[in-house]
Amino acid sequence: METKEYVQILLSDKSNSAGALPRIHFSGIGGTAMVAGARLAVEAGYEIRGSDNPLYPPTSEMVKSLGVEVYEGFQAENLDWDPALVVIGNALSRGNAEVEAVLERGIPYQSLAEWIKNALLWERQPVVLTGTHGKTTTTAITAHLLDQAGLSPGFLIGGQPLNFKHSSRLGARGAPFVIEGDEYDTAFFDKRAKFFHYLPRVAVVTSLEFDHGDIYDSIEDIELAFQRMLRQIPASGHAILCADSDRAVALKDHAFSHVTTYGFAEAAEWRIEDRGWSDGFQRFALFRKGAEWGVFQTTLVGAHNIQNAAAALIVSALHGIAPDKLAESLASFAGIKRRMEVFHEFGGVTFVDDFAHHPTAIQGTIAAARTRWPKARLVVLFEPRSNTTVTNRFQDSLTKALSGADVVWIGPIHRGDRLPPEDRLDRVRLVAELERSGGVANFSDDVDEIVGRVHLDAREGDLTLALSNGAFGGIYEQIKLSFS
Repeated sequence: METKEYVQILLSDKSNSAGALPRIHFSGIGGTAMVAGARLAVEAGYEIRGSDNPLYPPTSEMVKSLGVEVYEGFQAENLDWDPALVVIGNALSRGNAEVEAVLERGIPYQSLAEWIKNALLWERQPVVLTGTHGKTTTTAITAHLLDQAGLSPGFLIGGQPLNFKHSSRLGARGAPFVIEGDEYDTAFFDKRAKFFHYLPRVAVVTSLEFDHGDIYDSIEDIELAFQRMLRQIPASGHAILCADSDRAVALKDHAFSHVTTYGFAEAAEWRIEDRGWSDGFQRFALFRKGAEWGVFQTTLVGAHNIQNAAAALIVSALHGIAPDKLAESLASFAGIKRRMEVFHEFGGVTFVDDFAHHPTAIQGTIAAARTRWPKARLVVLFEPRSNTTVTNRFQDSLTKALSGADVVWIGPIHRGDRLPPEDRLDRVRLVAELERSGGVANFSDDVDEIVGRVHLDAREGDLTLALSNGAFGGIYEQIKLSFS
């Protein structure tokens, strides 16, 4: 198939002369976004296959549920089935066998973000949820609220929402498509932020802080990426900015669309009023231009989650959904895996998993845990894993964030041997500073040792909070085995 013919088919979403949509190979199909994108392709009727390194639960289960052929390992022969397009995951780069084969054979290739744009978003109404924190939760709540209102939204969520069977869905043409807009780069051949491809008609910016130190040199570089994204919103569209984040709300000067602000700040157009946590629900009111618009409750806890819920409510209001309907739907939102998820209980000890890895998110998650379990001794297990937290860029911020715990264990630095010692997070210093602030702190490169020590020290009523944006060396299964 000629490249021009392929692009025409891709953009029109029509079948080729043989009556089938073009074949697509997903290289790196095991990535969270890639498997979600592959599911969209399957729903749209494309014939797909994929490849990746050996996968383990839960990713392996997500890929298996696609019901397509997936090759283990990256090899040039994996492309011999003659795909018309290869979607290349952003974890792959030059030197990868399939990347090299694609380039040598002249097979058309795209990033996942570019494929989603071309194949799906032109015929839908993109709602893009962006920001340093809260993207996944806000995306999931928004998709749930629009779905409960009968709008048949499509969505792509960077986590597993408990209200949906899968993390992505095609939805109806012409309907909203709710997508998590990551500011991380798109692919080895496209170093722009992923959200640049998502054609926002509505965009939310939940927060704006420095992160992704391997991609951006400064907070100003990140601000520029967000400014460019906002320029894509049509004049009739909406930029929804969190007034509690100075850098986020400052983006209003770069928008050509309608601008709406929300948050706890008095100046916010949509102002949040916290009504407290009780009977398993966080309650809050939302005021618009000074008048009470609605009162809501959610099983999510913490000020950051009230902000996330408020943003989703505002998006839904723009789609014509009444506050009483939204109140009912929000109360039924069940949450997301790995976001304040209780994954084990034994002997009076509760174990909670959370994806928090940026210092601000860690501090907010610890505060939320204190709200939900106010009488518990809080033990925090933290894996420095993101490309910024493995460095000393957040050294002081991590001390402040983790000081809210009673006991802290710092796990192994992910791929720490790839960093020069002078750039690496200093765990000795971090532990010493946490102990000077009155806590108990330790670090270890051995996950089994951490679990063993936590077990020996465990007390009835403890809350143990594991914080990582990855696998944490299998600590979750080790905890289940040890505490059983």
